[in-house]
Amino acid sequence: ATLQYRTKGKQKAPLIIRTRGHRLEGIWHSGSPMGGILNLIRGIHVLVPRNMTKAAGFYNTLLESDEPALVIESLNGYRLKEKMPNNLGEFKTALGVVETLKEGADITLVSYGSTLRLVEQAAKELLEVGIDAEVIDVQSLLPFDLNQDIVKSVAKTNRLLIIDEDVPGGASAFIIQKIMEEQDAWKYLDSKPQTLTAKDHRPAYGTD
Repeated sequence: ATLQYRTKGKQKAPLIIRTRGHRLEGIWHSGSPMGGILNLIRGIHVLVPRNMTKAAGFYNTLLESDEPALVIESLNGYRLKEKMPNNLGEFKTALGVVETLKEGADITLVSYGSTLRLVEQAAKELLEVGIDAEVIDVQSLLPFDLNQDIVKSVAKTNRLLIIDEDVPGGASAFIIQKIMEEQDAWKYLDSKPQTLTAKDHRPAYGTD
């Protein structure tokens, strides 16, 4: 992961690692090891597309670069019905850029991967009870929100909730540190920022 950095670009390992993640069976069936991944392989891109179209866009971007990356595809995304792009192989998903899926005025909801579809459904239900939530897809964990668009949302809504299927202190802690400390979002908050994560445990069994 750190080869290119350590050698000042003299040695490169432009490897694209394609894998599936989120809501898996086996030992990770009640969580996600994302917190560990973020810290253990710092030095390469860690991308978390919410569907296969976004994943394809990342691959198109990465294939034109010489930098290594881990692309974690949503397992549930394989069953999604998506419209086939007519420029497959050409369109790109930018690294380090978030996407606002729904605009709102009352609270900023930040998530990624498979969990994002649950957040979108929750936002619709919240709207029915008068809560207008803004939904943001992180898309890219490393690098993270290079344009600092999340803080712009928090400045509008004054509230922040980060939703993640990792255990407490995992990827949600990484995200909240980026938003609170690097983007200085704390000064726009009317209430404390919160995370909604998996339970703080690791079940020692799996159905498979």
